[in-house]
Amino acid sequence: MKKIRLGVVGLGHRGRAMITVASEFDSVEIAAACDIRPNNWYEQQWLSPAPLADMFPGARFYESYDEMLEKGALDVVIVETGADIHAEFCAKALKKDINVLSDIPVVANLHEAETLWKASLESKAIFSTGANPNYRKFSYLLREFHEKGLLGKPYCMEAEYIHWSLPGSEMSIHLNENGDWRRLLIPIRYCTHSLGPLLAILEEELRLVSCFGTGKQAPDSTKDDMMCAQFQTDSGVIIRLMRNGRCRAKIGHHNYRVFGTEGYIEMQNRFDKPVIRYNSMKELDTSLKEISGENMPPAYANNPKATGPNGHGGMDYAMLDIFFDAVLNGKPAPIDLRAGLAMTLPGIYAEESAKRGGKVLRMKYPWDEDWSTVIE
Repeated sequence: MKKIRLGVVGLGHRGRAMITVASEFDSVEIAAACDIRPNNWYEQQWLSPAPLADMFPGARFYESYDEMLEKGALDVVIVETGADIHAEFCAKALKKDINVLSDIPVVANLHEAETLWKASLESKAIFSTGANPNYRKFSYLLREFHEKGLLGKPYCMEAEYIHWSLPGSEMSIHLNENGDWRRLLIPIRYCTHSLGPLLAILEEELRLVSCFGTGKQAPDSTKDDMMCAQFQTDSGVIIRLMRNGRCRAKIGHHNYRVFGTEGYIEMQNRFDKPVIRYNSMKELDTSLKEISGENMPPAYANNPKATGPNGHGGMDYAMLDIFFDAVLNGKPAPIDLRAGLAMTLPGIYAEESAKRGGKVLRMKYPWDEDWSTVIE
């Protein structure tokens, strides 16, 4: 394979950003794009420097996804549809042995998890989870510190994803331009940004969950404004997660804390000024040290292409770089479907726990012998 023939389905602001970043790779040919709204391709849209049709004149636009898969002669499909409708698009590509990079969450329910898992096992293609927070600087450092033994055994972790919202703002309008999934999706279901980096240092899945919601506090709320979940592994590791749907406090998005038997590491993001702090009993100086907390992955810090406005501070570029390398060189998926489901399904179980008043539920996964699409 000299060049990857790439297609993107879903041309909202995220899909447009990804096709633009992908075009920066010499190993990639933008071959096709698909959306049910042709104006997203032919007209200039928010954050796009020009209409995509003008930027990629050699690419063919489709309104039918099935037609794109049939006629596009694609090597890779990037799935950037609404967060509640990823699985069907991914499964169709895998059945045609087309490599997939899917944005998160990976599935919307347990039936989709089973269908996608089977499609992945039967496919010659790879499935990679588009969890870009796993490529932020903090995530790299967390894995490095854990591998070096500086943290010891993690036993308690915390994460929060507080995305402020202001109804009627330009950002709010464009974030929902391709549907209302952001407005309607239960907050705790969008847990992948928080769980992904933490699960990367665990060798077991989350198994127990209890979750509560605050109810509808803002006048325009359609769901719980905030939700808090507590997860536990079979060995006793605890992860606490807070996630919002509506919030008037513009305080920054992502925060993480990891407590280990030998050390501690955190990323605190306040007013868009992330700071990473850590200490370790393995070092002579055990005081809390501070590291610059920008999101740029260390390996891409000096790469001008990785700092584009659509690249989440370089995280998207790093994610695509490693994924394209896997496709070109026959390597395993960087974040495979099992890892993607491990960070997605806890949100589905947490939502059900909240519906049952915080009842503790046991979570199952498609690779379990007692897997079931029924939540007991």
